[in-house]
Amino acid sequence: MLIESQFYTYGEQPTDRLQLHDGTLFGPVTIAYETYGTLNASRSNAILLFHALSGSQHAAGTNPAVEGTADRWTEECQTGWWEEFIGSGKMLDTDQYFVICCNYFGGCYGSTGPNSINPETGNPYGGDFPQIHFSDIVDAQLPLFDHLNIEKFHAVIGSSLGGMMALNFSTRYPEKSDRIISIACGLRAPTLTKVHNLEQILAIENDPNFCNGHYYAGPIPLRGLALARMISHKTFVSLADMEARMTNRCEQEKDEFSWYKIRTPLESYILHQGRKFVRRFDPNTYLNLIAAWSQFDLATDAKAKTDLHIFDACQHQKHLVFSIDSDCCFYPEEQQELVTSLQAARVETTFQTVSSEKGHDSFLLEPELFRTSIQEHLAS
Repeated sequence: MLIESQFYTYGEQPTDRLQLHDGTLFGPVTIAYETYGTLNASRSNAILLFHALSGSQHAAGTNPAVEGTADRWTEECQTGWWEEFIGSGKMLDTDQYFVICCNYFGGCYGSTGPNSINPETGNPYGGDFPQIHFSDIVDAQLPLFDHLNIEKFHAVIGSSLGGMMALNFSTRYPEKSDRIISIACGLRAPTLTKVHNLEQILAIENDPNFCNGHYYAGPIPLRGLALARMISHKTFVSLADMEARMTNRCEQEKDEFSWYKIRTPLESYILHQGRKFVRRFDPNTYLNLIAAWSQFDLATDAKAKTDLHIFDACQHQKHLVFSIDSDCCFYPEEQQELVTSLQAARVETTFQTVSSEKGHDSFLLEPELFRTSIQEHLAS
């Protein structure tokens, strides 16, 4: 199934600009998005999907090229990241639902981000792009939904970082959806996550090519971004799965990382993760998203006094919360805290723990573990 990304631009006039969390007005804003299925006459069958940290708007099908992404739209990007989940007769059945997924504001796959041209200077925003919060990413999509005349979603779904977006959306705009599905996320960024994120930020910003984010006219800080990705990768897969993915070979490629002499298959595997990532992602976007992740606190976003009051306005909603027992990015205790908060507000909640050896990335790799529960929740 061939898919093309679509683009919606707003904020070209001062009165239409996006108001950020700090009150700053920003514009123009372009949101890259894709849709799957057909919106019904009553516009009641739409499902909003939030992608993970390094995902894109391309969730299903094949998309060979996206305007404005240049060489960043690699072969890895061209197959939808939830290909096995979305389509005719699949878990998100496009014969029944209209699924929409947007690249985030601040992203690098067609939406306005640090690599976009600043109309005031004629150069990429680079380091001048505002430091965004998750609330800004959610709010940036609202004008698109108005444009599509979607007032309320049948369901909102997000996994990992996208799960936090889904929770932000559900608490700040509770009237816009009755069903929420959050996979492998939590109420806030815990201390360990903040430490991991700081390590990644320092890795990128200490790359000599970073130049305070203004590197687009020169060499890109590839080493810093690769190191950041290697730091994060150890939280995305379980140790057992990491060992299973390794080969017995030590592959020494000739490129910008050749300075390091690989000695073991583990080193070869980890370097490969960093090497392939830098071909498809922008360092500034990565910095912006992980910094926003570190600042995430749903109680603050929802203006709740305590965690027990976060979902006070969501009693009409039904929440499905997934935990992955081998997850070391969002530990199962974090989903239990989320469920406790939901139950305190008397929100109808289904809590399911998925047993997997894949770790955090199970939500990308094992649709069979999620299918039945998600289908039942959508039909409820």
